Amino acid sequence: MREILPVLERWYAARVPFGLATVVSVSRSAPRDPGAAMAVGPDDEVAGSVSGGCVEGAVFELAQEVVASGEARLATFGYSDEDAFAVGLTCGGEITVLVRPVTHESDPAFGAVAASVASGEPVTLATVVDGPAPRGATLAVWPHTVVGSLGAPGLDVAVTADARGELALGATGTRHYGANGERREDAVTVFLHSFAPPPRMLVFGAIDYAAAVARIGAFLGYRVTVCDARPVFATPKRFPDAVEVVVDWPHRYLHGTDTDERTVICVLTHDPKFDVPLLEEALRRPAAYIGAMGSRRTHDDRLARLVEAGLTDAELSRLRSPVGLDLGARTPEEVAVSVAAEIVALRWGGTGQPLTATAGAIHTAGTA
Repeated sequence: MREILPVLERWYAARVPFGLATVVSVSRSAPRDPGAAMAVGPDDEVAGSVSGGCVEGAVFELAQEVVASGEARLATFGYSDEDAFAVGLTCGGEITVLVRPVTHESDPAFGAVAASVASGEPVTLATVVDGPAPRGATLAVWPHTVVGSLGAPGLDVAVTADARGELALGATGTRHYGANGERREDAVTVFLHSFAPPPRMLVFGAIDYAAAVARIGAFLGYRVTVCDARPVFATPKRFPDAVEVVVDWPHRYLHGTDTDERTVICVLTHDPKFDVPLLEEALRRPAAYIGAMGSRRTHDDRLARLVEAGLTDAELSRLRSPVGLDLGARTPEEVAVSVAAEIVALRWGGTGQPLTATAGAIHTAGTA
């Protein structure tokens, strides 16, 4: 939907109702991913696509109907591969499309959502797809603000918490709840559309541990970059799970790249000539997590060098070293799990203790 938002924003600002069709689920070789959107506005103007042309005619008619009726509709398009060409869905996949009317009354936060997307501010739009909750109802979730309702306070609380989790990873997809937000129930289907680029994971040091950390970082939804000054080790073949592999001095690369409050930095070089200038740069810039590998002796030596370089106590307090939680990890894969566990715990304020040793609610609701 991101690419057609300028058109939708224009219609919304003019207070003209329009029909918005969004792909909420796909299967097999579907032509578009969840989140793809098409809208039908004034004078039958069309923006966007949900299938690359296969079912746009049917969706166009549905959009006209929902604007006229004011009621959202859910439609599934898809046939077997053998029949697909005859009916027009040439890929042979299946798509489910939610078509809903958008007005100032039904979507009071739509303008704010569009403005946030345009400015790069993270926001998740949650929409009821199916179930006893009002189909098409929306809840806009920012890191510290919520606007709208899905029809039940408990559902709003549960979806807000999950929406912020999806937003942290820039993920989009459906979730299932009970009518009042109960977990492990599937009465209500909600589509969470996150407008945020995936957070970055910067892994420094092209070693076996880095390959495992890159693998689990990609699994968690991070956009992974591996950087090392040694071209013989920093190769795409050794790091297939990284989006990019960079050959450069780590501190020089970090100085020239962007980080933000969601960025994860993993320093796995444990060599002072790389570590100290790299951490000096890292600890003075935005990042959600900065971890460095090494023994306690290595950590003490590194800390002394960083103090000598002029870093303050506040800056040094951001360093997670030795990296990871105490899981007794030995192999690169086990260490990667340890590092990932610490990243998740730091993000959500987890204790790292076994849940059997804790009491009370496992998940706490986010700030509304």
